[in-house]
Amino acid sequence: MYFYDLLLMLVCLLLLVICVLVGVAYLTLLERKVLGYIQIRKGPNKVGFMGLIQPFSDAIKLFSSEQTFPLMSNYIMYYYSPVVSLFLSLMLWVLMPYKFCLFMFNLGMLFFLCMISMGVYTLLVAGWSSNSSYSMLGGMRAVAQTISYEVSLALIFMSFMVLVDGFNLIMFKKFQEYFWLIFLTLPLGLIWLVSSLAETNRTPFDFAEGESELVSGFNIEYSSGGFALIFLSEYSSILFMSMLFSLMFLGGDISSFFFYLYLVFISFVFIWVRGTLPRLRYDKLMYMAWSIFLPISLNYLFLFIGLKIFIFSLLI
Repeated sequence: MYFYDLLLMLVCLLLLVICVLVGVAYLTLLERKVLGYIQIRKGPNKVGFMGLIQPFSDAIKLFSSEQTFPLMSNYIMYYYSPVVSLFLSLMLWVLMPYKFCLFMFNLGMLFFLCMISMGVYTLLVAGWSSNSSYSMLGGMRAVAQTISYEVSLALIFMSFMVLVDGFNLIMFKKFQEYFWLIFLTLPLGLIWLVSSLAETNRTPFDFAEGESELVSGFNIEYSSGGFALIFLSEYSSILFMSMLFSLMFLGGDISSFFFYLYLVFISFVFIWVRGTLPRLRYDKLMYMAWSIFLPISLNYLFLFIGLKIFIFSLLI
């Protein structure tokens, strides 16, 4: 019996990974289409009907082209850091609180914080192992940015741990049956969205790969499959952060069709921001993390703890 349960769990995980990868493929197509219309052009429309097979042709082209690597690179670390990066971003999807077939995490929020913290190491190793000044500089900027915004993400998450009184993501559905948390915690929702942009190295916070001054940041020496894996990891993280936003602020009913519409809308916001906003200055990014987001998220944390203590004292 135990063997069949384990087999079912592995099959479900495999299906989840395949669905996430297909979702990532079509997120890239959506991005290219949306950016095309923002820039008054068509976007990809040749491969298949309206360019629907374009992501698969891109994948074949990327994985079949020649894999190059710098002669002076630390080859093992250089080769495996994109693989580990993708593995960590796919591991996050295990957290999706389905009521059947998959794991049910009682400490899911802590698992999320551990996984996004681990992602910093892959950025650092990818930048360092290429043995190139430019990739090292990009890696350092990416790590500094990611760590800074992880602090506000962790504090916001801790606020919600206090609010929903647990670490399990399924609690968000129970707490939002009649009232969405976005109405109660709108500032936190906006800070979470901006921090998600910074966490996933997206415009206007893409200093790790600022094309105008760093060419491509920490992944400048990557080509072919290595570049494709870093690309997949980034877009998988974007989809996951969109899913988490929908879960935490927009109802959290993962069995509802509208949940996935909200997920697609938040992913569209990521793309929309890329098409409209210019890149910030790096010092302003750091100032915003430590001087604006950190005090606000800390104050909300203390507010929720105070409310919990007050309500608990009334009940006693």
